[in-house]
Amino acid sequence: MPSSPGLTDSHAHLDSPRYDADREAMLKAALEAGVATVLSIGIGDGPETMHRALDLCREYAGRTDVPRLYATAGVHPDEAASLNDAALDKLNRLLAAPEVIACGEIGLDYYLDTAPRAVQQEAFIEQMELAAGHCLPIVIHCRAAERAGTGDTAAWDDTLDLLDRHWRQTGLGGILHCFAGTVEHAKRAIDFGFLISFAGNITFPKAQAIRDAAQALPLASMLVETDAPFLSPVPRRGQRNEPAYVTVTAAKLAELAGVGVEELAAVTTRNFETLMRIAS
Repeated sequence: MPSSPGLTDSHAHLDSPRYDADREAMLKAALEAGVATVLSIGIGDGPETMHRALDLCREYAGRTDVPRLYATAGVHPDEAASLNDAALDKLNRLLAAPEVIACGEIGLDYYLDTAPRAVQQEAFIEQMELAAGHCLPIVIHCRAAERAGTGDTAAWDDTLDLLDRHWRQTGLGGILHCFAGTVEHAKRAIDFGFLISFAGNITFPKAQAIRDAAQALPLASMLVETDAPFLSPVPRRGQRNEPAYVTVTAAKLAELAGVGVEELAAVTTRNFETLMRIAS
């Protein structure tokens, strides 16, 4: 166990089949790298499998040789058309589990437009209503139609408008996962009680807009994540990502924030625990 509080990977898809051959070794490597906590995102491959993140939390509960695991549950915007009554009932049951500390990732994805935008928005609203009923924060997926920095902000504008109308009044806050919006979007979300989470793409050469946003925000509003198995940071770009590599992203974020990595780890972990109402 690391002697310091350790890093928190605020977003990882631990149930990915890409870990089936070595999941336990991957988790042990994360702890050895200084990652003390991982939020296991419970979207599965759709509503039928969104319970798998919770299953993993229960499988590894009480272990001291892996990070402590928490889970979310939600229906990704790409699967918004699958959010029928049965899926909502299942999500409602999952959100009642003590290991499930947030609803997500939910939101809008205008890049693939797998589901019509109106359908995505309705699914987003319905899941916000469920999360509010359980007094849980939400984890937001927002992907613009074009790459960050190209000027297309419709997904971000719509996300913030929906949060303003349907979530802000709850006071429960949440996380903007894998942030790639503008500084203005981030500051507006912070006003709604959200934390801004940065992933490995902050290390990509063409991601200056994301680095600019990180430099403009207070450390008290930041989190760090992997989005594993996706978005491996440089120099591991193109490889399978895993929670241990959050240390690389944390080092870049610490550099941008002008603090040491240990301070960044302590503050972002405290931010996470405060939002999720976790005792240290």
